[in-house]
Amino acid sequence: MNRIEPNILLAVSTGVALVLLIMTAATFGEPGNTAKYVISAVVCAGLFVALNGWMARRMNRPTPQPVIHAASPGTAAWAGLFPLLVIAAAVAPVFLPGHDYGLLIIIAAVWFGVTVDSAVRANRR
Repeated sequence: MNRIEPNILLAVSTGVALVLLIMTAATFGEPGNTAKYVISAVVCAGLFVALNGWMARRMNRPTPQPVIHAASPGTAAWAGLFPLLVIAAAVAPVFLPGHDYGLLIIIAAVWFGVTVDSAVRANRR
């Protein structure tokens, strides 16, 4: 393999941003929610990847495609918004400490699930 698949790089960068969000939420958020944050992120991302194709077939939607296509290079620029938005979300606990950031982590985990699903679909091609 002479190059790395861009959808895999997108999933890795979004995953690193999700870990950063979990760390800042656990450090600056309400005390004692670290386990809840980690479990929520793993379960939500895992369920999204496992059930996205099934839900697409069940609701008669078109088959989900990879986020980054080689035919249209603009998709790579738009796909860069996934990790950027998760990193921006990781800043919130630093400036607004003491809150529960469970919903923010669930949203970021679903975005991470989208990128992982995209990497899996691109790898199947």
